[in-house]
Amino acid sequence: MEIHPQAIVHPKATLADDVSIGPFCVVGEHVTIGPGTRLLSHVNVEGWTKIGARCELHPFVSMGGPPQHLGYQGEPTQVVVGDDNIFREYVTVNRATVQGGGITSIGDKNFLMAYCHVAHDCRLGSHLIMANAASLAGHIAISDHAIIGGLTGVHQYVRIGAYAMVGGCCAVTQDVPPFMRVAGGYPARMYGLNSVGLRRHGFSAERIAVLKRAYDILFRSGHRMAEAAKLAKREFGDQPDVMAVLAFLEGTKRGTCRSVGKDQADEE
Repeated sequence: MEIHPQAIVHPKATLADDVSIGPFCVVGEHVTIGPGTRLLSHVNVEGWTKIGARCELHPFVSMGGPPQHLGYQGEPTQVVVGDDNIFREYVTVNRATVQGGGITSIGDKNFLMAYCHVAHDCRLGSHLIMANAASLAGHIAISDHAIIGGLTGVHQYVRIGAYAMVGGCCAVTQDVPPFMRVAGGYPARMYGLNSVGLRRHGFSAERIAVLKRAYDILFRSGHRMAEAAKLAKREFGDQPDVMAVLAFLEGTKRGTCRSVGKDQADEE
């Protein structure tokens, strides 16, 4: 274990043998840090926070601070972080509220760039990228392999599906279904599939073509969503990707980002 003499580590904190803690870091009493994790300098980890293995916390990261919620009364709510995550400068991750389930969670192999904010009760999957100054309000759920562009704000309770791509400088006020691409200002709009991202993740041309046809039925056919979902299920009931989109749509409470017209999407 390597702890710089100018770091402040509570004697009751639980640290793996090979944790590295740089100068001017502060680690609180109820913190647990896994093997190989490095706090570079000026990092503050407090509250009931558990950080997994091989994570990197860059200068001025603040993790486990109390939620920005007027109803919070000091309860022992948590931040739980998985393995192999990178948190760049000034990232903030707040612990949860009792009302929201008590845990703010972040999975594995995520990359949060400078100035990102993860608010109370958020649930982040794995292999995510959040670009500089992307901000999540409370109670947001993001599934695996999603990307959030820089300077984007996401409204509380919004869900973002797996492999979705959210462009920069967006205001995301409604759910983003899996595999989709949203962009624009306020509010963000859907522009079709995240085709480039899907190809990079090894999706075949046939698999992408099926999703494109399903997208047209669900969001561009002019049918109400309930009827469009029936049509998509009838045609693609044996396609797991389409069924994942339909399951996501069934669970929406805020509705989904509206789709732009085909001509406008083609221009973009």
